[in-house]
Amino acid sequence: MVVSTGERPEADSADSPAGWVMRKLPHVTALFWVLKIVATTLGETGGDLLAQTLHVGYLVATLIFLGLFVVAVTVQLRARRFHPAVFWTVIALTSTAGTTLSDLMNRTGGIGYTGGAIVLSSALAVVFVVWWRSGQTLDVENVATFKGEVLYWIAILISNSLGTSSGDFLADSVGLGFRDSAMLLSAIMLALLGCHYFTRINGMALFWIAFVLTRPLGATVGDFLSKPRSHGGLEWGTMWTTAALLAALVVLVAFQTWQIRRHPLEPIPAPVHRRTGEPQRPNGAVVSAG
Repeated sequence: MVVSTGERPEADSADSPAGWVMRKLPHVTALFWVLKIVATTLGETGGDLLAQTLHVGYLVATLIFLGLFVVAVTVQLRARRFHPAVFWTVIALTSTAGTTLSDLMNRTGGIGYTGGAIVLSSALAVVFVVWWRSGQTLDVENVATFKGEVLYWIAILISNSLGTSSGDFLADSVGLGFRDSAMLLSAIMLALLGCHYFTRINGMALFWIAFVLTRPLGATVGDFLSKPRSHGGLEWGTMWTTAALLAALVVLVAFQTWQIRRHPLEPIPAPVHRRTGEPQRPNGAVVSAG
């Protein structure tokens, strides 16, 4: 797991005519992970609300959420700096779309939770290979090109879909249930945090492992809150659980927005190709090096 200090990166902007670029993506801090878990839990219950409770079905719900995702991510890609409300809207929509897409594959498509996890893991591996070969930075805090940000959002959409399959696999196929699955995943997250501080394991590898695992954590917590007691849940229902999580997300996003207004994010050096060092066109607002 990666936790950032939020300090300005050590780099010489004089080598680039563009100077510095405003961040499009947030620092990976404790608040980031809290927001991610709330957003992914909301994605689980929101996806179930539309597909199951409102009887829209997995296919139609997936098409609706993917359409909303395309609109939101277009706004995000066109933005010139980080906007918490836009960013977390996209994250929440990748979670809802990931929930219904995973269920469409695993249940309607009949490939099962194990098959779904294998397919989505393979797809995520392909995205990372393409990302690596593209020459874009793999540092998720310092992505500053259009191509890099597109790869970032594709990886997030697939990872959230994979997280849904993984959570269902643990809770149903393995038989741990919602509560025990959530406890196991929480323990793994704590272990990843320890690895970040006390080992030399690559920080980006820890980030993506943690990012994938927060999705099944959110899924199992969402199911635990919303499912009936006969299935091991608290029987809040998808509607009330979704409403509560949406309210929590709005409050947290408002807090992050207030926080950033008080302490604006520092810009990052203008992007260069990871292997050749050639300057690349930045996707954020360019600022002077001063």
